[in-house]
Amino acid sequence: MTKRNTPTEIRRHDPEVQPASIRATWTASEKLALLTEYESFPRGSAERGAFLRRHGLYTSHMSKWRDLRDRGALAGLAPQPRGPKPLPQDPLVVENIRLQQELARVQARLTQAEAVIDIQKNEPCRMRHSIR
Repeated sequence: MTKRNTPTEIRRHDPEVQPASIRATWTASEKLALLTEYESFPRGSAERGAFLRRHGLYTSHMSKWRDLRDRGALAGLAPQPRGPKPLPQDPLVVENIRLQQELARVQARLTQAEAVIDIQKNEPCRMRHSIR
């Protein structure tokens, strides 16, 4: 007789790797609140270091957020998408795509017009008789 695995045994032997941690993200208002709280402590005090450790932050975060705030770029405090930035589209590529779409539309109209002309060429008698 074979032994069946229980659900806990299956979970224990699951080879899937679980993520080690989840990256912390803050909204622009949260970043601004953290920055103002950080700056409320005196420079060089141990409270600043304790604050950073408590929130899992670094001084580089504070300096970057301070620069963005001072430049008036509150939107810059918002989380940025990760990964490579998309390349700006070449104007020639955009125009080429537009012209290809226009060509496809014109070719479809041409095919339809040729079909109408062929019908008119092949059926001239019926059209004359139906007019009288």
